[in-house]
Amino acid sequence: MTEDLASYRSARGLVSTADPEVDKPIYRKPGFDGRITTLGRMEELISAFLKKTREAQGLSRADVAPMLGLSIPVYGRYERAFSKMTVTRMIHLCEILGFMPIDMIFEAAPHLWGRTPEEAEDCLTLARILRSLPSDTTRDLIRLLQRMIPDDNASERGINGGTETAK
Repeated sequence: MTEDLASYRSARGLVSTADPEVDKPIYRKPGFDGRITTLGRMEELISAFLKKTREAQGLSRADVAPMLGLSIPVYGRYERAFSKMTVTRMIHLCEILGFMPIDMIFEAAPHLWGRTPEEAEDCLTLARILRSLPSDTTRDLIRLLQRMIPDDNASERGINGGTETAK
């Protein structure tokens, strides 16, 4: 099992690292510059994104907090990276502030979207374009893209969702 786990980590580019927020070694994927962003720094990046997005909507903390069922000071802890956000809270914020989870996650870990900053930006741009397409266009585009992927690659990556590729 140890060899399989080592292969798993290696295949995903994970490296052992220490993080001030965790008392044991953890495995992470380095960013574009080869360095690993600490968990605390990612929290700061998420918090900055949240504040920037709220302000872009012209809303104050006092406007947003009650929509989340929170007091202003409690909500403010998210924007100051004092409180860690749960996934359910992130979804609720997406509903209120009108962003997609991918937008917030990209701020903290853009390296998950490509090998270079340019590739990552291209993937994010494509995701934004896709979510703005009409549903009929999206379906047509899926069928077109499925035809472009060899059957062996599509089944390995779960692209067909268990269905036959449209030919």
